[in-house]
Amino acid sequence: MQLAGYAAAILIGLSLALIGGGGSILTVPVIVYLFGIPPLQATSYSLFIVGVSSLVGAITSYARGCVNIKTASLFGLSSISTVFITRKFIIPLIPSIFGTIGGFVIKESFITMVLFALLMLPAAFSMIRKKKPGNEQAIPGRAASPLLIVYGVVIGLVTGLLGAGGGFLLIPALVLLAGLPIKEAIGTSLLIIALNSLIGFAGDFGHFPVDWRFLLSITVIAITGIIAGGLLNKKIAGEKLKTGFGWFVLVIGACVLVKEIFFSR
Repeated sequence: MQLAGYAAAILIGLSLALIGGGGSILTVPVIVYLFGIPPLQATSYSLFIVGVSSLVGAITSYARGCVNIKTASLFGLSSISTVFITRKFIIPLIPSIFGTIGGFVIKESFITMVLFALLMLPAAFSMIRKKKPGNEQAIPGRAASPLLIVYGVVIGLVTGLLGAGGGFLLIPALVLLAGLPIKEAIGTSLLIIALNSLIGFAGDFGHFPVDWRFLLSITVIAITGIIAGGLLNKKIAGEKLKTGFGWFVLVIGACVLVKEIFFSR
């Protein structure tokens, strides 16, 4: 199982480099099911892995001129603070047991994984859905700025609560609200994901034990995937890859949902 987990870490990095998101949403299920780490702790580990990997991708994107610092800063005003507050003050308040229904004990691990599966489904559909040319138009700058701040709060909550980078939410926002070209949106997304995730991980200090050897090994493998994805970026059709990966995420999300609802004890 662990061998499959290490292989999945490469896939996480590849998807971050090639489509600007998607891979991070696999990190928590991989850590929970393939390495046996509790869900809330897994969200913390995910923040570090995704944060460092995305930072490497953002640096390479910046070198190619594909990062919009101004837009990333505007997002950061709301999203980074939301992530930190969520991890530092809200996560520690989550009870280990929420209650019982017909003898079934509703634990925080069950709630975390069900919410994560429900997040994976729209993420998958957003990657699978084929957009018709000309249907998307950027919102003018004055209208976009407040929406970017509000959207930043939403991204911050998703990242803070579930440890997912939110790339599938970020890319459309950066294209439609900020009017960025897709390549620049991907690079800017990586920077925002990196900042959100690493600040979120910093907010976790003292809340969870950290196995640094394990965490760094998974991170190095994911970074390898990021670097490989950067080299493949010009050779692989990103749209086809995005669709295929979307179907993969859809299957994984459905499996997580079925397992937690029908086979959880």
